[in-house]
Amino acid sequence: MPDLRLLAPALAAWVTGWAVVAAPELGIAPHGLAWMIWSLGVALLAVLLVSRRAMAGRGLLVGLGATAVVALAASGLVASTASVALAQREASPLDDAASDARAVHVVVDIVAAPRTMTGPSWAEAGDRPRLRLDGRIVSIGGEPASPVVVTMSLAASTDEVSLGARLAFDARVTPLPAAEEAGFRLRPVGDVELIDGPPGWFAWAVGLRSGFADAAASLSGDGAALVPGLAIGDTTAVGDELDAAMKASALSHLTAVSGANCAIVTAAAFAVSSLCRLPRGWRVVVALLALLGFVVLVTPQPSVVRASAMAVVVLLAIALGRRGGGVAALSVAVIVLVAWDPWLARDYGFALSAAATAGLLLLAVPLAGRMARVMPRSLATLLAVPLAAQLACQPVLILLDPAIAVYGVPANLLAAPAAPVATVVGLVGCLVLPLLPAVGAAVLQLAWLPASWIALVAHGAASLPGGRVPWLPDALGALLLAGVTALGLWLLLSARRSPRLRATVGGVLVVAAALPLGVTVGAPLVGVMTRPARWDVAVCDIGQGDAVLIRSADEMALIDTGPDPVALERCLSLLGIERIDLLVVTHWDADHAGGAAAVVGRVDLVIHGPADGDRSRRVVDPLIRAGAEAVEVVFGDRGSLGEARWRVLWPKPGAVPGNDASVVLDLDAPGYTGVFLGDLGEQAQARMLRTAALGPVDLVKVAHHGSADQSEALYRELGAAVGLIGVGSENGYGHPTDRVLEILTGTGTAAVRTDLAGTSVLTATGEGFELWSERAGGVGARP
Repeated sequence: MPDLRLLAPALAAWVTGWAVVAAPELGIAPHGLAWMIWSLGVALLAVLLVSRRAMAGRGLLVGLGATAVVALAASGLVASTASVALAQREASPLDDAASDARAVHVVVDIVAAPRTMTGPSWAEAGDRPRLRLDGRIVSIGGEPASPVVVTMSLAASTDEVSLGARLAFDARVTPLPAAEEAGFRLRPVGDVELIDGPPGWFAWAVGLRSGFADAAASLSGDGAALVPGLAIGDTTAVGDELDAAMKASALSHLTAVSGANCAIVTAAAFAVSSLCRLPRGWRVVVALLALLGFVVLVTPQPSVVRASAMAVVVLLAIALGRRGGGVAALSVAVIVLVAWDPWLARDYGFALSAAATAGLLLLAVPLAGRMARVMPRSLATLLAVPLAAQLACQPVLILLDPAIAVYGVPANLLAAPAAPVATVVGLVGCLVLPLLPAVGAAVLQLAWLPASWIALVAHGAASLPGGRVPWLPDALGALLLAGVTALGLWLLLSARRSPRLRATVGGVLVVAAALPLGVTVGAPLVGVMTRPARWDVAVCDIGQGDAVLIRSADEMALIDTGPDPVALERCLSLLGIERIDLLVVTHWDADHAGGAAAVVGRVDLVIHGPADGDRSRRVVDPLIRAGAEAVEVVFGDRGSLGEARWRVLWPKPGAVPGNDASVVLDLDAPGYTGVFLGDLGEQAQARMLRTAALGPVDLVKVAHHGSADQSEALYRELGAAVGLIGVGSENGYGHPTDRVLEILTGTGTAAVRTDLAGTSVLTATGEGFELWSERAGGVGARP
């Protein structure tokens, strides 16, 4: 039986960290919460001490009281750390600079590995990638300052800026919500000076990582992209299509460095030191040094920090000659880390890493024992490991993607033998490359084989039908799934309970599972049965982004793909669409092109605006490889879709990629006409109005998700009956804005909003449109 005494304090520390960092947004003082928690802890401790004689012989009550005291102490420590960090933010000169809207000179240490920004709307065109950097303030205006965490984006390569570097620049400052780990976002103004590179104990790893990535890039296929991820957690080479397949098959955890990697490193260090006949204390020292070097090599990501902290706890227990319980080690690691950085309590990577480890420690053995009754013990153990990890992680994964990966366990079973081989061999290759390049390259080719197998499994599992079971989203869905999982495990593992109790619990389980499945699976089935068989235009509910479908005769066009392949696939399935004759990519921002992986192999022709280097290649190249033809279009280009005719109103030749170079289509279809504006801004709309022959239309796709950047004159000229707005609920941008809604009201245009109406389809009647939508509401009235 595992020692669970520290599990409650660890959970208490986690919940406290999650709540306290967001307290200022609710008007609650964090230091007040810290004092309250400490007061409760001291009061409870005093009660236990005063009444210890009266409670003699009541071991259970004393144990519960002691556990509660430890939990309050852990919570108080976390709350105190968070309140101090939040107070530093409030007292920082950056807060004054943000209030005064003035630039300040800052010196920043980079504290996390730079991350390449791929395709967000704020990314700039050009050959140089844009990096997302997290750092800590060193000085402000030449004066030393509190080490507040900041975030920024910078046009640079990872060869120029790396973990541990020190930068100096003038910056504009924007405060961020208290729940964000970074207190401020910095926008560099002018040149950025590299004051110093990473310290020596960091610098050695930078060249090792980059050399390893370059060597792996010389290999072929998806295996080449996975080798760095499996060995050192470097996923920069993993493309959108492979990333989507890894997530759909529940294999993405393999490229996140976690406890398994740390266990391999420490075990190897112990083995080598044992061969050298070192005493136990020196073996622990060698293992700690190897673990430290590994953490520096892979960079201290949250999952790495959690795993390494747990390994340190276990190693210290070994050094002291004590039995190191896995659950106790995990609990201590969580308490220490959340107390050190309370914002880890809101980090999904940290949560998934801790949940997977807890699942293995608490569930793997009982599940294996139960399954061994109906199958060989070895097979039961093999099945229990991925099953335990997935059961523990799934409630957290619901917060990221509200669906359950049906083929996750089989995919993990198929990938399980290959993953450690690829990890160990790849890591050996990484270390050998600088010393013996030819040998290192040969080792990487060996690592490529299991990596390619994992990629093959991911693509195979992702391509199978019915791979995702939709579930309720957000916290409610996560809590409900956690409850369903707990009830199911109780029924499975407690066979000797009374039949009546088991029947009651089984009934609750059926109801608890049926409710979300009825909402998420049943509702789309009802939608499929109730939506009109004939329709002309559909706007997909894919979150904050655009995806509009046009049907004419037997041909189908898709204008933009939205940000998420899974969301787009859900819409295509709802509407029964298998093939896309024409795909229009209006521009390359992720909220318009990020879901392209969903239609790879299903598109005949792609038309798009001006290419934008890697951003456009990431979208178009997989489509071309799957058989599509890609054509860049400009003003005046024309084509047909079934019985409809389309022409390009924008952009003009030579346009610079971006929102104002969006492809704008004018459509003339039987029964209606329409204009689809992409993300065109007000000034570009005004220029198009002056240069293109426009007139009244029946339908307009409102530009830029209903932002305020609109030309009222253009909408008056179009005078559309219906305006489609692809927008996500609670999107954070205030879309659609009051201004655009007022414009549409003034021009007599009924707004169809995906945030309120869901996926909606329009059928032209010759006298207007008939509307069907997933949800009632979200449609503005028009006489």
